[in-house]
Parts: sequence; C-alpha cells; structure tokens
Amino acid sequence: MEIKLIVLSLALVLDRIVGDPPQLWQRFTHPVVLFGKAISWGEKRFNNNHLSVESLRRNGMWLTIGLVALCVLIGLAIEYFLPFLGSAGALIEIVIVAVFLAQKSLADHVKAVANGLREDGIEGGRKAVSMIVGRNPEQLDEGGVSRAAVESLAENASDGIVAPAFWFLIGGLPGLFAYKLINTADSMIGHLNERYRHFGRFAARLDDVVNYIPARLTGLLSALAAAFTHNRETGKRAFVVMWRDARLHRSPNAGWPESAFAGALGLALAGPRQYGAEKVEGPMLNSDGKRDANAEDIDAAIQLFWTVMSLMTGLLIIASLIGLISQLI
Repeated sequence: MEIKLIVLSLALVLDRIVGDPPQLWQRFTHPVVLFGKAISWGEKRFNNNHLSVESLRRNGMWLTIGLVALCVLIGLAIEYFLPFLGSAGALIEIVIVAVFLAQKSLADHVKAVANGLREDGIEGGRKAVSMIVGRNPEQLDEGGVSRAAVESLAENASDGIVAPAFWFLIGGLPGLFAYKLINTADSMIGHLNERYRHFGRFAARLDDVVNYIPARLTGLLSALAAAFTHNRETGKRAFVVMWRDARLHRSPNAGWPESAFAGALGLALAGPRQYGAEKVEGPMLNSDGKRDANAEDIDAAIQLFWTVMSLMTGLLIIASLIGLISQLI
C-alpha cells in the first residue's frame, strides 16, 4: 500500500503540472478514447432495437463485463512486467496513473467557460460549456452557463480524480482501468433515452456502485476545503447543505460533491435541465442560494476545486510518509 500511495501522490503532482498535453494526444490515442471506441463498437453490434428488453439488458451487461474483464487483464499484465524494468517501471506506472487523472484538464475546461463569458459574452460561454456538459447550452442564460460549469467541475472532481485515485489504491492498475471503463461506458450508454434505456442499464447501475464511496469522499473533502479557502463557517455551511440536499439529486452520487460546492459557494445548483429534446426535472440544491451566477463564481469554484485537490494530495503524501517511517522503525 505504501508504494501505491507514493505512486498516486507523484501521479497527482505530475497531472497537476502537465495535464493532458495536446501535442502528445495528437500523436497518440488516449486510453480513454480507446475505451470509448471499444464501447461504441460493442454498442453498434449488440444494441439492436428489434431485440426484446431482456435481450438488450443482457447484451449491455455482457458487453460491460467483458470490457471490464479485458481492462483488468491488461492492468494485471502491465503490473506483472513493470518490476522487471526497475526504477523505469516505477516511473512508467506514475505516468500511466497520471494519464487517467484529470485535474489540470478539468480546471482548464471550466476556466475556458469563465473566459468565454468575459471575452465573448453569453455565446462564448455557451460554446465553452458545451465542451463539458451534455445539456443543450442554447437555452442557458449567463447564470445557467455558470451554474452548469460549476456543477460539471464538482461532479468531475469525483469522477475524474477522486474516484480513479480511490480505485487505484484499492485495485492498482486493474482497478484504475476497470473504473475508467465503467465510467466511460456510463457517459456513453448510461442514458435514460429510447436508445440506451435498456442496453446501458447495467453500465449505469455499475457506475453508481463504483462511485458511491468516492462521491461522498469528494463531498467531505469539498466541505473541508471550503473551511480552508474561506472560513470555518463556510465549511460548516457546505457540510450542512451537502448532508441536507445531496439525496435530492437525481443521481445517487453527483449530489454529494455538487451540494457541497453549492453550500461552499452560496449558489443554487442542479434543478431542471434540458438534454436535447428531453427535459429532466429536479429540485435545486441549496435552493436559497444565488441563481444568477457569473464568471466570478466559476473562478471561486476553481479555487475551491484546487484546494480539494491539494488536500487530497497532502493527505496521501502524509499517509505515504507514515507508511515509510513505520517500516523504518
């Protein structure tokens, strides 16, 4: 476990500094893109609308299980061969883990929304936010664009960083790869529309399971970060709003980090939203908070996000040092 803690800590630092260099991924295919291509291939092959509901659910389940199993096998194979490379193997593992984290890229994408609003008004904000959310941005005003950016930042703090880190600690590279495959499958086929309602049901349920603990950890870290970023009362408010409103969210997991961010920032988040032609109803989190959010609120959310990441990295480094010291005593 001490080795995993050290690897993860260094991977978080590397990802925070480097992120996802576009020059690199223009030359090579990102592993998550490969996951997406495999899921897309399977979906086109096995999601036939002429099949019965049970057949669609069964096909979706076996596709997800098969791809997860493949990811686990790949992770096991890499872990088997890395020790033969000595110190180079350790460096390669750090880089691999960093590739599956998304601190800098997430913050950069959300910052682009604030910059878009400032530089090009509502149209600039809508264009930037369309890169990180699935809802229809054309119907969003400045407040809606800003809230959508903050919601995406909060949810993806869990899905994009805390959860991958958690599953790496639990299962090493096999656990990390399996989680990213499940999360990618949920984002692609785990929708409640006519095409994916049955085929993606298993992937969506599995994603709920694997994000259960990480989402709640992210919420707690966010409330703690609010106390560091602002003051003790703000941290307390973030925790109270999270505990009160998290279960109001249509997702069993996203409500925890989103409601913590809502309380910390004094914003009302979530509520009704439009996905293409489908309107999804839902209550507001921190309903008495500010709804007319703006670019400054996005900046505050990014500051909170980086405090969450710093707290997590700091705790991991402390745990690593404790583990190393205990071995020397």
